Amino acid sequence: MRAATPVIASFALSLLAATAFGGPVAAETTTLRMTWYSDGNEGEVMADLLKRFHEQNNDIEIVLDQVPFKAINETLPVQLASGQGPDMARVVDMGGLSRFALDMRPFLKDPGYWETNFGPFLEWMRPAGDTKAIPGFMTQLTVTGPFVNKTLFEQAGVAMPGEKSTWEDWAKAAKQVADKVQAPFPLALDRSGHRFYALAVSQGTQVFGANGEPDVVDVGFKRAAQLVYDWHKSGVMSKELWGSVSGTAYRGANDEFKNAQVVMYLSGSWQISQFAKTVGDAFDWVAVPNPCGPGGCSSMLGGAGLVAFKTTQHPKEVARVMDYLASEPVLAEFYSRSLFVPGHLGLAKKGLDYPTASPEAAAALRVFTASAAQISPIAYRIQGYSNSRIVLNAVISRLGQAVSGETTLEDAYKRITADVAQQIAERNKK
Repeated sequence: MRAATPVIASFALSLLAATAFGGPVAAETTTLRMTWYSDGNEGEVMADLLKRFHEQNNDIEIVLDQVPFKAINETLPVQLASGQGPDMARVVDMGGLSRFALDMRPFLKDPGYWETNFGPFLEWMRPAGDTKAIPGFMTQLTVTGPFVNKTLFEQAGVAMPGEKSTWEDWAKAAKQVADKVQAPFPLALDRSGHRFYALAVSQGTQVFGANGEPDVVDVGFKRAAQLVYDWHKSGVMSKELWGSVSGTAYRGANDEFKNAQVVMYLSGSWQISQFAKTVGDAFDWVAVPNPCGPGGCSSMLGGAGLVAFKTTQHPKEVARVMDYLASEPVLAEFYSRSLFVPGHLGLAKKGLDYPTASPEAAAALRVFTASAAQISPIAYRIQGYSNSRIVLNAVISRLGQAVSGETTLEDAYKRITADVAQQIAERNKK
């Protein structure tokens, strides 16, 4: 031990001397934390990009905490409210978390680039009344729509409904196929308020009253809710999915679809990467345009944003990371490798290549990209509403109770209205 002492002392003196006379000193490393969830391979892609960033900026290290989607919806808001959140996180409830968001504008290299390419989406992330903040960027634009097991249709000898077909047309065809091939799930729809609104917008819901405040249970909403309720009673939809969880819990049908148990699955563009990998050549699957209703054929748009939070102690370093990830070449690579519809206006206009995409995935991306151009203004308004999560949660919780037989549909309507009013009032008090 003693033999090492002179070396240590010498090093210490050299460091002091270098400091005193302005010599080079190794930069201190800043560690940032990013909370992230994945639907497909995007976590792997992000880890790769962050590794590359660190190689070019060795004074910043990013710890990527990959968590389940449930943690993003339920745990992250609690962490942020207590001041214990990460520096950045990938979130879907951008409006609901906007009060915690950091305005990176003072720290970004070129705020104009962000405004030009993310402008409409920045509005989803800003606190109410704020027209200038730049809190983050879209990791993807998502578009809802159905995936169809084409092989099951062929085996059943049933023709797939064409473009502009109604929801009722598809439900009837899916039930015919399921009956013939003994598939347990004719139509699956994610137990998600967001996915329900893909149906509700097509049925003509307006969501907001003349005063601009939520008026959720309107004629179009009731049409959509009645369809879901009736489909569960007639066997078009199975209670095994929606009935397996309660409250605001999400329940998808990914596993059932990849195992060829579902004829038609209403989900969205974020599933493309996963199905390209998990289905493989087990069967032929296709994405189809959103079915139509009295309100049109609109999908529900959404997405996930990588957002910075104001509790960070290192806003400049956070902005450096975000500038890098949001730059056009890096973000183009992220979208391309993740098989995502771009949430960057410049890249959307130019178009993206997806060299790793299977023929099925490439075809699905074309369908969803086309659907994105036909989205109703009501869908944009719902997505950008700061209290949208309150509406979505109330709807799925109470509609789920009606489907499970715990209450009537009429009672669910009353409770949805009461829940939304009460929770918005409570949030406004804070």
